[in-house]
This record gives sequence, structure tokens and C-alpha cells, in this order.
Amino acid sequence: MRTNQEKLVKIAVSGTVDHPRIGGYRVGYDGKGRIPIGTGGIVYSHAIGDSCMDVVGDHIEPGISLANPSPKENHALETFACLGNEVKVLSGPKKGEKGYVTGTHGGIDHTMVYFPKEVLEEMDGNETFLVKAFGQGLKLLDYPSIYMMNIDPNLLEKMPIQEREDHIVWPVVTIVPAYLMGSGLGSSTLMEGDYDIMTQDPKANERFGLNDLRFGDFVAIQDHDCTYGPNYQEGAVSIGVIVHSDSFTSGHGPGVMVVATSKEGKIEPIIDHEANLKKYMEQ
Repeated sequence: MRTNQEKLVKIAVSGTVDHPRIGGYRVGYDGKGRIPIGTGGIVYSHAIGDSCMDVVGDHIEPGISLANPSPKENHALETFACLGNEVKVLSGPKKGEKGYVTGTHGGIDHTMVYFPKEVLEEMDGNETFLVKAFGQGLKLLDYPSIYMMNIDPNLLEKMPIQEREDHIVWPVVTIVPAYLMGSGLGSSTLMEGDYDIMTQDPKANERFGLNDLRFGDFVAIQDHDCTYGPNYQEGAVSIGVIVHSDSFTSGHGPGVMVVATSKEGKIEPIIDHEANLKKYMEQ
């Protein structure tokens, strides 16, 4: 695909491991109170490619959760960092090791990154990381009605996206109806953060294959235009990647970071159960 990649700005942003926080009991959609493991820190047990469902936790972020201590600088980190961007360890026992961005999480304002398990095991939790942010402003020159965000052009090139005369065909593991999208609606932009698939209805979970979702899976959202924040538009299509786990909280569930959207429906989703970030990054 022809893009404007050569005109994009690549810029350094940085963050540190953001320690988990806890505020007491969280009441779930079922009325039960829980004190679950949640966001932040270094997660050793779950990684890109693993199931994000039936996790004994809430909004679990795979790998390492980054934040910058300065609020404005953290917003820059979360906004400029794109899926697939290179991440480098600047301090600590594994200084010099490289990983990649796996998503961003609104509300808690985290940027999540992947490193191999053997690297995670040797970290001390006080590391600083540099992200080579690259991708915001990306355009598909032959498809002006498709709005791109949050994805590294080099990752896009690895994906088996097919071109048609007036649209593109994008592989996804499932297609989610607009009415299942919850927390995050009302946001003015999805260039930072995500919004959630609601998973409180077991029949819907089964019907749309949500029980099989994995961290890093690409999904399509029907009838949602996310150009300037998510809103209902019949015929629109948005594409995103799963960035955090399911949740007990009403209106929440696996988080979707949007990477492409078309108000005019110029993205045709096609089912490919192997459409996962890990597969593309290992090519």
C-alpha cells in the first residue's frame, strides 16, 4: 500500500515501570465485591498471544506497564507511542534489551510493552524505557476515507492486508457489533487509550467468539466511526487490537486500541483466527 511514511516524524518518548495501585474492594456487574489484581507493574504470567479471558484479575495489562511521572509527558508517551514501535531498556540489569509497544490503556493512562519472559524475569522494576514513537499521522494515499492511528508503518507492512479498487480487506479474529462496546464511549479521541468490549452477556460472548480472545488479537467493530472518538455510524467499520484483559466491572471488558477506521465502511473485515500481533511481530 502507498503511504506517507516518509513524511512521518519519529520521536523519542520515555517512561518507567508504573507500580500497581489498589483502593479496596471493587463491586462487579454481579454485585460481588472483589479485590482483584489490576493494572500496572510487570506481569510475568500473561503475554501477547495468551488468552485475555477468564483471568483472575481485572483489566490485566500483559508485559510491562509504562507511565511518565509528568502528566503532560505521560500523555505524550501514550499518544505518540504506536503499536509495534521499538522500545529500548535504558537502565537496570537488562539495559540495552529491545521490545515493542503492544497498546495503550485509557483511564489509567498506561503504555504497554512486550519483552521476552527471560528478560522480564531479570528486571528489577525500576527501569526507564525509551520508545521510538512513530506512526501518528499515517495515511493510506489511495484510500483517503480510511483514517489511521496508533500503528507503526513497519508493522502495517507485515500484515496481510489486501487492496481492492475502493477498499482494503483486513484480517481479524472476530467482528464485534456496535452495541457491545462500552467503557470509553464519549472520548474525544482514540489516539490515546482504548475502549472496552462489554462481556457481561454469556450468550453474546459465545455468539461473537469473545471467550477465545487473546492479547494482541485484531478485531473489527461494526457501525462505529472512531475518527474523532467512537460514535455510532451505520456502515462504518473500525479495526483495533486487544490491549488488556476482561473485567468484572459493569460496562467493561477486553480493551480495544483502534488502529484504523472508516466512516464510509471502506475496510472489509475477513475472519482469520491467527490475526494476532505476536504472529506479525515475529515475521
